[in-house]
Amino acid sequence: MTGSLRFYSLFWWCLLPFAALRLLWRSRREPAYLQHLAERFAFYSVRPSAPLIWVHAVSVGETRAAEPLLRALLSRYPDHQILLTHMTPTGRAAGKALFGNEPRLIQAYLPYDTLSMMARFLKHFLPRLCVLMETEVWPALIQACKAADVPVTLVNARLSERSLRRGQRFAGLLGRAAAQLSLVAAQSDADAQRLKTMGVRDVQVTGNLKFDVTVPAAMIAVGETLRQQIGDRPVLLCASTREGEEALLLTGYMKATLPSDLLLMIVPRHPQRFAEVVRLFEDQGLRVVRKSQLRGAAVPADTQLLVGDTMGEMFAYYAACDLAFIGGSLLPTGGQNLIEACACGKPVLLGPHTYNFAQASEQAITQGAAIRVYDAVQIFSLGFELLLDRSRLQNMSQAAKGFADSEGGATHKTLDLLRPHLIQAAP
Repeated sequence: MTGSLRFYSLFWWCLLPFAALRLLWRSRREPAYLQHLAERFAFYSVRPSAPLIWVHAVSVGETRAAEPLLRALLSRYPDHQILLTHMTPTGRAAGKALFGNEPRLIQAYLPYDTLSMMARFLKHFLPRLCVLMETEVWPALIQACKAADVPVTLVNARLSERSLRRGQRFAGLLGRAAAQLSLVAAQSDADAQRLKTMGVRDVQVTGNLKFDVTVPAAMIAVGETLRQQIGDRPVLLCASTREGEEALLLTGYMKATLPSDLLLMIVPRHPQRFAEVVRLFEDQGLRVVRKSQLRGAAVPADTQLLVGDTMGEMFAYYAACDLAFIGGSLLPTGGQNLIEACACGKPVLLGPHTYNFAQASEQAITQGAAIRVYDAVQIFSLGFELLLDRSRLQNMSQAAKGFADSEGGATHKTLDLLRPHLIQAAP
C-alpha cells in the first residue's frame, strides 16, 4: 500500500464522525438517510445465494443509466445474482422502482471508502466482478478488490475537462487507482482520451448507455392521463431542477410576457425540496398545485405552476409536456440527462452548463433536437416563441426522437467487453 493510500484511508477514518453527522442532518429533510445505516459501515444482513455480479450506481442518474445493462446482465447470466449498490436514498429508491420485483437483484449501500470496510464488504458478498458506473473511481475500493482478486471495470465512463483538472490535483492517488482498472468502457473518444490522461490503460469507446433506456409504456400512459387532466394548455416543463435554479426560473417567469393559459411544470431533482419549491412560488402570489394532490381530478384552470412531486415518473412528465428545459444546466452543476426527454419526442432547451453530457448535448443541438439558452429569461421568451410555432415545435420533436433512436447499442458492446472478465473471475 502506498503512502498516499494510507493517508487517504486515514483521512476517511477522521471524516467518519462528520459523515455520520451529515447523515443525521440530511435526515431532517429526508428521513431515508437514516435507513440501512449499518450498511454504510459494511454490516449487512442479506447474503447472496448464487455467483454475484456487483454494479455500483451512486444515485438516480447512474441507476437509470445502468438499467439496460442490469437487465441485459440478468438475461445473459441467469445463474447469477446482481448486487446493485448506491450512496443516496434517491438512487436506492430508483433502483427499487425499476427492479423491486426482480428476485435475483439485491440492493445495498456501498460503505465508506476505507480499506477495512471495503474488505469486509467484499468478504460478505464475494462478488465475481465489480462494475462501476460513469465516474465512481474509489481508491480503497479498487485496492481492496485487487487484494481479493475481483476485477474492477468502469462502464459508461465519462470525464469532463473540469473533472480532469480536479483529478490531476490528486494524480498520485487517482492515477494509481485508474491504472488498476481491468477495463474502462467510455462514452466518447474525448472521454477516452481524458481517461488515458488520468492513467487508465485499457479504454474502449462503447457509447452512452442512456441511449438504450426503453421508455416505459406504463409511464407514457400516466403522462397521457396527466395531459388529459391539464387539458389543451401549452405546457413548459423544467425537469430535474437543482437547488438555486428554481429561484432563477421564478425571476425569469415574473419578467416574461407569457400567455395566461401557459402551465409551468417543475420537477425538482431531489424530493426533499418539493415543499421548498412550492413555498418559493406561492410566496410570490402564484397559484401552485402539487401533482400528488390531483388524485385523478383536473388541474384547476387558474393553476400557474404544477410541481411534479412524485418519484419515478419523469417519463410521465415528459409525455405530458410540449417543451422541456433540462435542469442542472442553468448553474454550473453539469446538467442532467436530456436523452430521456428526446426519447419521448420532446424538444429540449439546455442551459449553458452541460459538461456532464457534453457530447450528447452538442449532438442534440446539431441535429435540431435542442436549443441552447443562457439564462432563465430566455427559457421563457424562447419557450413561448416555440410553443406558438407549432410547425417548428413538431420538427424539433421529430429531430429529438430521431436523435434518441440513432445512438443505441452501448449495452451490447459493454456486455461483450465484460464477458472475458467474468470468465476470468469464475472459480
